[in-house]
Amino acid sequence: MKLFKSNFSLTRGRKKYMTLTVDSKEESQVSQEEKKKIESKKTDLWIKCPNCQEILYRVDLERNLEKCPRCDYYFNMSARDRIALLIDEDSFAETQTEIASENPLNFPGYTEKIREAGEEYGMKDGVITGTGTIGGVKVSIAVMDFRFLGGSMGSVVGEKITGAIELGKTEKIPVVIVSSSGGARMHEGILSLMQMAKTSAALEQLRHAGVPFISVPVNPTTGGVTASFAMLGDIIVSEPKALIGFAGRRVIEQTIKQKLPEGFQTSEFLQKSGMIDVIAKREDLKSTLSTILDNIVS
Repeated sequence: MKLFKSNFSLTRGRKKYMTLTVDSKEESQVSQEEKKKIESKKTDLWIKCPNCQEILYRVDLERNLEKCPRCDYYFNMSARDRIALLIDEDSFAETQTEIASENPLNFPGYTEKIREAGEEYGMKDGVITGTGTIGGVKVSIAVMDFRFLGGSMGSVVGEKITGAIELGKTEKIPVVIVSSSGGARMHEGILSLMQMAKTSAALEQLRHAGVPFISVPVNPTTGGVTASFAMLGDIIVSEPKALIGFAGRRVIEQTIKQKLPEGFQTSEFLQKSGMIDVIAKREDLKSTLSTILDNIVS
């Protein structure tokens, strides 16, 4: 394909000059578009560790419980993988499967985002609820999935988490909630913020009923989720180096005009501050929860 052509002009008393013009502009644009398509194609074969920059084989990462084999960096786990990790085999029964999000505020593009996320991750929204056993002890469990719109809490997420809490109250079984979220879902405005009060009120009723609640905030748990149910557990368990907080570090520093301490908002820092009770490695998380349940369930 000829991309350029040259036009020469030689006139007496004047200097010779040359101009270059694109011969096929449309074809050039097409090639650029094809290049973008190739570069944007997803592959599940390899993934780069954001901590040590190691290129990891996806299968090896899955076999290692979504932890980097080189630096032990914790990748996000899907809700279903987390349930498989924590719940005894063949004991999980999913609940509230028919609840799905709408677009109450007619937020532009929100309906499409929900549909696309649902198709990609096989979920109707950012949390899965159900019952199962952990070390033989029956629990009502809710597990958030950060991949679904950043695990944000909208009306459906709030409703399903409240439902899991109420189920625990009704059946007198412990409630376990694994949080991983960027906070309230902006697409639903005040309706999203109301879920903070809704879930907190349900937990207060659970407390009065004498039913234990174990909160498991994992990386990352921020915003309105941290400011509501995630930090209201009778016992709070987390994973190493998990980011847990409300506002971002930069926002806080700009607001208070001070430099925050090293490791601020990590699970280790919060444990030293008395806000988290236990930090367990991912491979030990189920046995840790099982030990806790054995000691609090009579």
